[in-house]
Amino acid sequence: MWEEAFQAIRKAPDLEALKQLKARYLGKKGLLTEEMKRLKELPLEERKAKGQALNEVKAALERAISEREAELEALALQEALEKERLDPSLPGYPFPKGGLHPVTLIERELVEIFRALGYQAVEGPEVESEFFNFDALNIPEHHPARDMWDTFWLEGSFTLKGPLGEAHPGRLLLRTHTSPMQVRYMVAHTPPFRILVPGRVYRYEQTDATHEAVFHQLEGLVVGEDIRMADLKGAILELAYALFGPESRVRFQPIYFPFVEPGAQFALWWPEKGRWLELGGAGMVHPRVFQAVDAYREALGLKPAYREATGFAFGLGVERLAMLRYGIPDIRYFFQNRLAFLKQFKGV
Repeated sequence: MWEEAFQAIRKAPDLEALKQLKARYLGKKGLLTEEMKRLKELPLEERKAKGQALNEVKAALERAISEREAELEALALQEALEKERLDPSLPGYPFPKGGLHPVTLIERELVEIFRALGYQAVEGPEVESEFFNFDALNIPEHHPARDMWDTFWLEGSFTLKGPLGEAHPGRLLLRTHTSPMQVRYMVAHTPPFRILVPGRVYRYEQTDATHEAVFHQLEGLVVGEDIRMADLKGAILELAYALFGPESRVRFQPIYFPFVEPGAQFALWWPEKGRWLELGGAGMVHPRVFQAVDAYREALGLKPAYREATGFAFGLGVERLAMLRYGIPDIRYFFQNRLAFLKQFKGV
């Protein structure tokens, strides 16, 4: 009987047939299993001898099944390879190419414009502290200007060491603008410098065609000696020339921002369309921001570096410029991941 089993295993045509043979001989109700169950009916000496013989048969069957299984798997693999053999003469599959997001296109263009003017691009954290996002930017707690920035507050807190060694607890938030990086950079560096801060910001507000809870800003900061409003206007004018050509112009209108004095809202003239584009805000860095930076530097054991410094800052919305550039009517299109929309910018 067992020789017949070995022959059947060696001749099993496929894995399914081998599986059935394994169940027939070694399964719970298999022939060998039934034989082993009947051992208890035999005398002790005969039971030992037959039990040993059956164990040897079981081991041999398992070995034979394993060997045949390996052979069948190798044959199946070889057959599959033969069927799927590569024909190098066939044309290749044209994999679709991706493209850059329109916001990324505009952001990179802006960064390159200012890099040509000597600016360095830096990045900051999106989870920010209340100190860097508000307090150090001349927006203390309960200041009415905080209403300008609808804030996503987070669970958790931080502790800031004050100028006299005292501890000041504060809250964490998703940054409402890229301006906190102004303070972070000034604490870690000394003037003169020119930096850009591109990045994502968050506002807790109702979304519509012109407002989103998540969007991108580009922040600029220049600090040195005898920096004036004329330098700021010159930087924005260079931006206008780079975006819209030598016929473009710049217009400044007074506006209030707590961290600049004086503050201005700037617009660029788009000659091709014959209209002004209001793009962002700017101004001279408020003296209180420099004072907060020096106070924090002293708390960290660093020397004050901004008592005689002057500087300007500006910021603009990247999505707003992209909407104007590409004629996009709804800011929500940028975040809906619609391929039909995104494919339009592959060749831009």
